[in-house]
Amino acid sequence: MADIAIPYSAVAAKRRREGLTAAALVGPATIFVTFCLLAPLVILFRYSLNEFVPTTKVMVEALTPANYIRFFTDPYYTAILATTVRVAVLVTAVCLLLGFPLAYVVARTQSRFKHLLIISIILPLFVGNAVRAAGWMTIFGTKGAVNATLLWLGLIDAPLQIMFTETAVIIGIIAVNLPFMVLTLQSVIEGIDRAVEEAAFSLGAPPGTMFRRVLWPLALPGIVAGTILTFILAMNAYATPFLLGGPRFKMMAPLVYDQFTKQANWPFGGSIAFILMTVTLLLTVAANLLLQRRAAR
Repeated sequence: MADIAIPYSAVAAKRRREGLTAAALVGPATIFVTFCLLAPLVILFRYSLNEFVPTTKVMVEALTPANYIRFFTDPYYTAILATTVRVAVLVTAVCLLLGFPLAYVVARTQSRFKHLLIISIILPLFVGNAVRAAGWMTIFGTKGAVNATLLWLGLIDAPLQIMFTETAVIIGIIAVNLPFMVLTLQSVIEGIDRAVEEAAFSLGAPPGTMFRRVLWPLALPGIVAGTILTFILAMNAYATPFLLGGPRFKMMAPLVYDQFTKQANWPFGGSIAFILMTVTLLLTVAANLLLQRRAAR
């Protein structure tokens, strides 16, 4: 029995050493996330339960859900939340629709210029969102490229109002988020053996059936990851809605900024921030479960 116990104790000691090593490696990142992310969120949530005196712009310590009740009972704020969700869903759907074919081409191409295609997708990420939004402003403006071209062709008699509309915001956010969708899908599609697709074609499956029965289920992990990433980025977009939407078009992130800076209402701003985070997480989890359930069928 002693001879048998020695190897087990050695294995247990080795596992303990491996566990300590893993803890030592993960520990610094865990501490960093705890103090730099979770701690500020806890403080912000505590602020969201305080009261605010508009006349003096002073935050008074309290424990009241009044800020959350105010948000959900005011049609102005609930309409902003609905607009944010609608824009995020549309952006995510368009990014998936446009990004999947591009990701498939990049993943399956055998060209020696493949690295140039990947660089062309990554390159826009080196430009800040505010700079890209400013570029769209020069295109969508009254005297921008779109209106100037349409007027020159004689297709319109007066400039179109493209700036400061929801359409401009959606186009701008799509341009920001599309590379994330393409890169996520491309990495997953590259891991799918092409022989599986060829086997489906050899069995008589048309391209649509192959896509629906073979490629889509196998690429589902990348689809889920890409849609979640794109949706979260769209829900929390700030620079693009602020610059392309103008003062009249409101989304949740600019609304949070306005409450903290212009109104100095930290309790209400904190409640809006937590509502945005909660709605984003709930919709993300619901969409993930729905996609996984459909894939299981």
